[in-house]
Amino acid sequence: MEDGFSSYSSLYDTSSLLQFCNDDSASATSSMEVTDRIASLEQRVQMQDDEIQLLKSALADVVRRLNLSEEQQAMGSRRGPTKARPMIATLPVRPTVNNGTVLPKKGSSTLPSPAGSGSRKDASPATNKSTVRRANSNEHVGTLTRKDSGDSKGNRTRAGSTGSNSSGKRSDSKQRDPVFNAEEGYVKMFLKGRPVTMFMPKDQVESYSLEARGELPSNKLKLDWVYGYRGRDCRSNLYLLPTGETVYFIASVVVLFNVDEQLQRHYTGHTDDIKCLAVHPDKITIATGQVAGTSSDGKQLAPHVRVWDSVSLNTLQVLGTGFFDRALVCLAFSKSNGGNTLCVVDDSNDHVLSVWDWQREERLAEAKCSNESVFAADFHPTDSNVVVTCGKSHLYFWTLEKGLLVKKQGLFEKQEKPKFVLCVTFAENGDAITGDSSGNILVWGKGTNRISRVIQGAHEGSIFAVCMLRNGTLVSGGKDRRLVSWDGSYQQIQTVEVLESFGPIRTIAEGRGETVLIGTTKNFVLQGSLDGDFIPITQGHTDELWGLAVHPWKPQFLSCGYDRQVCLWDSSTHQLIWTKTLEDTAQSAGFHPSGAVVAVGTQTGRWLVLDTDSKDLVTVHTDGNEQLSVMRYGPDGNFLAIGSHDNYIYIYAVAENGRKYSRVGKCSGHSSFITHLDWSVDSQYLVSNSGDYEILYWIPSVCKQVVSAETTRDIEWFTQTCTLGFQVFGLWPDGSDGTDINAACRSNSKTLLVTGDDFGKVHLFSYPCSQFRAPSHIYRGHSSHVTNVSFLYDDSYLVSTGGKDMSVLQWRIV
Repeated sequence: MEDGFSSYSSLYDTSSLLQFCNDDSASATSSMEVTDRIASLEQRVQMQDDEIQLLKSALADVVRRLNLSEEQQAMGSRRGPTKARPMIATLPVRPTVNNGTVLPKKGSSTLPSPAGSGSRKDASPATNKSTVRRANSNEHVGTLTRKDSGDSKGNRTRAGSTGSNSSGKRSDSKQRDPVFNAEEGYVKMFLKGRPVTMFMPKDQVESYSLEARGELPSNKLKLDWVYGYRGRDCRSNLYLLPTGETVYFIASVVVLFNVDEQLQRHYTGHTDDIKCLAVHPDKITIATGQVAGTSSDGKQLAPHVRVWDSVSLNTLQVLGTGFFDRALVCLAFSKSNGGNTLCVVDDSNDHVLSVWDWQREERLAEAKCSNESVFAADFHPTDSNVVVTCGKSHLYFWTLEKGLLVKKQGLFEKQEKPKFVLCVTFAENGDAITGDSSGNILVWGKGTNRISRVIQGAHEGSIFAVCMLRNGTLVSGGKDRRLVSWDGSYQQIQTVEVLESFGPIRTIAEGRGETVLIGTTKNFVLQGSLDGDFIPITQGHTDELWGLAVHPWKPQFLSCGYDRQVCLWDSSTHQLIWTKTLEDTAQSAGFHPSGAVVAVGTQTGRWLVLDTDSKDLVTVHTDGNEQLSVMRYGPDGNFLAIGSHDNYIYIYAVAENGRKYSRVGKCSGHSSFITHLDWSVDSQYLVSNSGDYEILYWIPSVCKQVVSAETTRDIEWFTQTCTLGFQVFGLWPDGSDGTDINAACRSNSKTLLVTGDDFGKVHLFSYPCSQFRAPSHIYRGHSSHVTNVSFLYDDSYLVSTGGKDMSVLQWRIV
């Protein structure tokens, strides 16, 4: 066991903490203000608390290892000698502390890099030899990982989960197969080497066979509706097609939305975040570009452009696999040569500009565009050999000559050079028109790189979008939320200001007739006219999503997340019923069985109850100071169980149809944070899962743990959201580290089980799912970890939420 403890000492190293605590920079002799010293002391206390939690977890795991070792010795004595299993292979992932970082290993002088920052950087070998020598991608801190630094995911539920793109998630060693004990009637599976014992109902013990194969469900899922739009960090991604469909994207789905008929179609050919979109002059062919990614088995998914038919939704070409780096940021079809060429800018350090004959999949030319951000690229409307790019501190006019791209820099001369040139379009006479961060619109004479006209102070602040309408009217919009129209002489015609709640204008597109479409930085798509009001046709969340709750008897569901927004949706009309802004970031939600109220848990330990009809606040309480991962009412509506990140389950008695709450107590026994909760059908029992793969049972009315397997094995559960248990253990993929599955939900018919995983996939299983490595139908659409899944009350639809992709997807069960 000495080796085991030494292994733990390296995993749960305290040297960095001691080094911090011995730092005398916050002593009384320091020049820091009193408030700074207090803050520093508070930080130290918090770190010490975190360290205590790590040591508790380590101690609990040592005890488990001892038990496991005794079991293995007993089994070995019956079966004969077996090859010793090295203990280090079964140790848990090093848990994250509350600020989302991992304590460094002994000898490590640097903190771990953000999760996935290197996972997308190594593009697969170029299929075509590039003439552009790119700067080392390692120099650039990746901004394209699904979970950014992994803080959100690590803080939420997973100790040591480093993000969905981490190619290191899969264990190199072979996962231990489950063990079936027929005498005592349990199956023992292993997650990251840890045993998880699951007792089965008595009536299944005799007939159960671990070798039996699970069956695929007869039902399948079909993507029905996508809630949300990506306007916060993407540009020029909103267009109206001749079919009357508005085309835009979110996550890895391109949405074609017919507003009049309230119908959506979806292009789902992409495997990760879409970042840019271009429409061909024929208004049928569309090109979209995606970021690099990593598949669930750790393989690199290269960034690429997909060219597809918007009528049939068939993919026509896939361009640049192995050539592009990190992501695609700009796309544009040529106008004057029938749209035969496509210009692309990637997100490598040099932001390489390339021009393609997309039908032949042939790269015609390439050049380093800029080592600064590039925001827009477009072909000249009358010369297919001229491309204009703009971005941070630059405006370039490129000419394609004999396979080379020749660059001319835009000359600002007497005009003060803006920090960012943010957008570009073209006038009917061929002049280029740009909008910049100084709020100015500049006109550049056709064929020159000089300014011919200046509209000084066109907007207050940055101009994010300029759009030339068919009738020759120029429309501009920006940070000031104003939409300004200009005539052919660049005289202002009129101004419309969109509501503050919609956010700044990110992109502008011409609609049908006199209508104009606007995409905003708060992820709204608005429709209106230059002399009237704008109404939202699409809206969504603006930060990571975790909370999801379905109404117990209406076709409604509620979503909430880190943007502090709580949204109630109608799944049949696809409309937002109401939205409410909270003071804290939201983490979880659950409806009272009556449907009259809904409880929302936050990341600060505060939870509140809202009236479902009026969204009015009914009550607010606080339990602990950590995030509340689960809010679950008992089926009879008399109790509310709250699973917290502080390892406790708080129990409240509920009266007056969900309007009065009194605390019963807290269930104490888990050695890690609570991840999932389920109530028994009779509301007498509660089952919980935790971050260290424990399954515990409780009598919530007295907050007592039930340790007898004979008592718990035959309990009928009202819901099945726990990811650990005999009826669901088949959902775990081979080699899982125990953090891959974020959410599960059993259908109300008790025939289907759905899960959301770290790789953007929704899996549909048959229920019960009690055979190892059960087969499933797999569906993609999310580009981030799928944080929650739930069937509607009548099993007509399934709803899934994406973490960093901020999308809500509604699936029809067919």
